[in-house]
Amino acid sequence: MNGVVGDIPAGSPGFDGAASRRLLARLRDVMAGSGSGQERLDKIVTLIGMEMGADVCSCYVMRAGEVLELFSTLGLNQDAVHNTRLRVGEGIVGDIAGHARPIALDNAPSHPSFAYRPETGEDPFLSLAGVPILRGGKVRGVLVIQHKDRRRYTEVEVETLQTIAMVVAELVAQGELVNPQEVASTGDPALLPARLSGTSLTGGLAMGLAVIHRPQLTIRQMVSEDAESELARLNAAIATMHSAIDDLLNAAALAGLSEPKDILETYRMFAEDRGWLSRIREAIRMGLTAEGAVQQVQNDTRARMSHLTDPYIRERLLDLEDLTNRLLQHLAGRKSEADGGTLPEDIVLVARSMGPAELLDYDQRRLRGVILEEGSPSSHVCIVARALNIPVVQAPDALNRIEPLDPVIVDGDHGQAFVRPAEDIQMAFVEAVALRVRKEEMYEKIRALPSVTRDGVPISIQLNCGLLIDLPHLKASGAEGVGLYRTEIPFMVRSTYPDVHAQTDLYSRILDQTDDKPVVFRTLDVGGDKMLPYIAASEGEENPALGWRAIRIGLDHPSLLRQQLRALLRASAGRPLSVMFPMIAEVAEFDAARRLLDLEINRLKVQGGELPSRVRVGTMIEVPALLWQLPALLPRVDFLSVGSNDLTQYIFASDRGNPRTSGRYDPLSPAMLSLLRRLVEACGDANVPVSICGEMAGRPLDAMALIGIGFRTLSMSPPSVGPVKTMLRSLDVAVLRQYMNGLYLRGDHSLRDKLRSFAKDHGVII
Repeated sequence: MNGVVGDIPAGSPGFDGAASRRLLARLRDVMAGSGSGQERLDKIVTLIGMEMGADVCSCYVMRAGEVLELFSTLGLNQDAVHNTRLRVGEGIVGDIAGHARPIALDNAPSHPSFAYRPETGEDPFLSLAGVPILRGGKVRGVLVIQHKDRRRYTEVEVETLQTIAMVVAELVAQGELVNPQEVASTGDPALLPARLSGTSLTGGLAMGLAVIHRPQLTIRQMVSEDAESELARLNAAIATMHSAIDDLLNAAALAGLSEPKDILETYRMFAEDRGWLSRIREAIRMGLTAEGAVQQVQNDTRARMSHLTDPYIRERLLDLEDLTNRLLQHLAGRKSEADGGTLPEDIVLVARSMGPAELLDYDQRRLRGVILEEGSPSSHVCIVARALNIPVVQAPDALNRIEPLDPVIVDGDHGQAFVRPAEDIQMAFVEAVALRVRKEEMYEKIRALPSVTRDGVPISIQLNCGLLIDLPHLKASGAEGVGLYRTEIPFMVRSTYPDVHAQTDLYSRILDQTDDKPVVFRTLDVGGDKMLPYIAASEGEENPALGWRAIRIGLDHPSLLRQQLRALLRASAGRPLSVMFPMIAEVAEFDAARRLLDLEINRLKVQGGELPSRVRVGTMIEVPALLWQLPALLPRVDFLSVGSNDLTQYIFASDRGNPRTSGRYDPLSPAMLSLLRRLVEACGDANVPVSICGEMAGRPLDAMALIGIGFRTLSMSPPSVGPVKTMLRSLDVAVLRQYMNGLYLRGDHSLRDKLRSFAKDHGVII
């Protein structure tokens, strides 16, 4: 409450659960009665004021341009109706709309957002409670009650207003108050081609007809007089939903999709959450239908969670959106729209957001691509899409610019989509697909050939992996091993920390599938944008990339790191093990991590367990400080690997995810290449192998420069192997090294153009 002092009355003494149910029953009669939308809204506002003992009840409706217009009121000046307007964010009403959450104040004029409008005549009213009118995840208006006296509003009063707001939202959605076209985007999107620029979430090219994924159902009946009957309907729908999720799990298992199956296991657990289900049942007992109760709980959860930025919480909100829509479909006895037999043969899904189970609902034989609209997309969806080889692009405003059955091209390689593409764009797409096929055929021809340059320099090409589904690429690509296995991804799809047995099983499966080729396991690299739900995040970090992450978490929670090391040792019994620690900033940190590994080695010896045939220990070079400790570090390590993504952004003090700074540096700058050359020389002098596993290694031109510097081991994502191998087999390293010797002392922003010219002049295929 705002400014609570002294003894302030707490709500209407007679307004309890029974009064709320009575109000909702009368509200149902109003909605079922005759009259225009405006007339019914006036009756609703009057009914709320009378039943809740409010001096004022007002309803504001969203108009075009994010303007809230006073549409109906009891207690304020009637001349203000359709004349008083507030922008979203203006005044307390605008604040409710802007944050999509309820507000209850015992002293509204003292609130910092209070805005006085003299035409309303609201001077005498001190207390205020307001709730957003929500539908489809968007604010459609605000419902407010006010009192002259200073008072605390009870939870029953606020929850009742939220329930009524859901009914009013349906009135708005029916177009009886505001023409729906008014708040829609201007212009006819079906007339002209459009290009949507966004972000690539998974790579690839796809073309198909747009299918708009709008799973939310319209709820016709909000209020019920028979709670027991509604509870029985809810229980039956929950049982049916659980059975359908089990079917998805079994289908994923049969298809051999291990990571999607793990995600669905977590999703299944969430579907059984007792807190979520108990809140729905309580809402039914308050007088709502089962559908109304499900929607009310979701609206309340969305309002409480939507402003949070924690990635895990936002993932759970997407899961809950999926489950809510799924449960509503089962309550209505309707199949998912994904089951529709009228869907086109080639589908491009367009959605505001999407959960992993929703994606798996669609026929995988028809699904070609996905376009998501909102920020912070579910990483679970990306993992599933990657397993299915489906390109995913995140493009703002996609739902306003794409109509159902529009032809759409999804370019997952460049993060863009072409809507209603012109003939030349379609031809370009066909050519691009044909070119990809030709390149794949060329890469297939060289797959079994050695990774050796024209002048006989062997280069080891290895893979960056993080999922079991990546490992078949090891054989298919001809790579020599796994230079970086990101162990954190399986941890991110679970709701609890996997025990030693589960980890041992996973690492054993990884080693079994690599056919004795080397694998470098990087210990947990979480934190920043990869927080785990069972590790408390560090609050208030202004720059998580420089904060509590990676080895810092491991050393602060040594039991977690020791369990992972224990599992790696057990899984590697009789086989070589390579362990790499991430985000090491000083030699003392490496020593501390190495001591934990030694403790686990000794523990395994004492227990009589089988040790790995050899244990190699290394570290990532990501933090620049470590570059000035090489004399002390190199005698301690068996190998090093450069994480060029983080190292580059730390060297240039530029966030690589910030579009305003992403062009201010280039990893092919004289500074970066000089630094990497000195590192390679130091490692060569100490006879310590060094590789590079950042994005540079997978780009043919950048990889050419790295080979010129002296790197002989490059680790990259599976799709990069063919292009990089083609490049190096057309390269004369001696000529390149001689050329690059004259570049390091230049003051250029980047050497990219000069290196590209070298490649063109010397027939290097990039």
